[in-house]
Amino acid sequence: MFIERVLIADDDPLMRNFSAEVLKRLGKEVFTATNGAEAIALLQKEEPFDLILTDRKMPQKDGFAVLKRAKELQPSVFVIMMTAFGSVESAVEAMQLGAFNYLIKPFSPESLEAVVEQCEAQAKVLKENRYLREATLSPHLIAESPAMKRVLQNLEKIAKSQASVFITGESGTGKEVIAGTIHRLSSRSQNPFVKVNCAAIAETLIESEFFGHEKGSFTGAQGRKTGRFELADGGTLLLDEVTEIPIALQPKLLRAIQEQEFERVGGVRPIKVNMRFLATSNRDMQEAIETKVFREDLYYRLNVVPLHLPPLRARREDVLPLANFFLQKFCAENHKVLKKLSQKAEQKLLDYHWPGNVRELANIIERTVVLDFEEEIDEAHLYLEPITAARAKPISGCTLHEMEKRLILETLETHHQNRTKVAALLGISIRTLRNKLQEYESTEFN
Repeated sequence: MFIERVLIADDDPLMRNFSAEVLKRLGKEVFTATNGAEAIALLQKEEPFDLILTDRKMPQKDGFAVLKRAKELQPSVFVIMMTAFGSVESAVEAMQLGAFNYLIKPFSPESLEAVVEQCEAQAKVLKENRYLREATLSPHLIAESPAMKRVLQNLEKIAKSQASVFITGESGTGKEVIAGTIHRLSSRSQNPFVKVNCAAIAETLIESEFFGHEKGSFTGAQGRKTGRFELADGGTLLLDEVTEIPIALQPKLLRAIQEQEFERVGGVRPIKVNMRFLATSNRDMQEAIETKVFREDLYYRLNVVPLHLPPLRARREDVLPLANFFLQKFCAENHKVLKKLSQKAEQKLLDYHWPGNVRELANIIERTVVLDFEEEIDEAHLYLEPITAARAKPISGCTLHEMEKRLILETLETHHQNRTKVAALLGISIRTLRNKLQEYESTEFN
């Protein structure tokens, strides 16, 4: 529901009460004003309204004054002009000032309901546009390898269903690309595709990001916020790196997924939604369950259709087709003459271990194109990460915890404390890396 708070400004008590009753039956929260000045005062002191119905002629301030002030305070608000003195000229003037529609008094409940539905539909489109369709590395899925062909074999069937899909794989294997493809091939493709990067949101804010919040529900909540669940209504919600969701929030998430219903933080009214859930993780899920990082019941609720993406080193037949695709893409984007790979460059790519998978390949090709080497790219032009001591050196005689700590700290040192790069190389999220480092610091000082 995208239209919730409505202001009705009308000096006629019968029309004011009639409109209020119709809107309340639609589940709206209704505020009323008996004249234009009162309406403007409400606009200036209340939290923003989603819809304003204002009479054309009123004492003190007319409907045009209310319309102008509303648009100054909240440009995105929907304003419907009501009048018993309809004319083409005044209708045109109202629309030029930003009115969404125009109602001639007396109007029927059905007419008012229809115009509110139009506002709802337009609001949904505007919300969707704020969360752009997922950007993918490629509009086509390149699969020359048997491993990737097996993944794509049933993708269209999976997409056409309404089942939840759990996509696993190392960082950079293309989990988000697959999720975007599932949405585009589904019956929900014309509706929102909303993505939540669970690893990138602070633990204190993640519940509000999911479900939204009401004004004053916590310190700093100065207005109502629409959550991602609400924005994804009718479409698809991608829970990216879902294992990074705090364990305390997981029961509420499970209930919301099962019931397709939730309440905003600080809210009391349940909100019904209809959406499909996709989830991704780069973790070993059985380990996450056993270590109490992720609830088993939530995992099985999301894991209706499991989909595992192989690392690039397990699909080497795809390395050169992907490299050539990225060459075309980045040469075009940077207005460069199309380059080609030499045989030695191709062999170097094939021999590489690809810890960062497809994302690393894309970055390497883009860097090579941007640095403007010759038309033919030779092996010397490709900067590939060497196998570091942290990865190559055998570790023995220590506990699993000590081994993990040493691996993380040595990889950080090798890569100049670049946490984003290290997290990608180790196949963990930024949040997991941050938590591990905080754990090491706290143990050091205890």
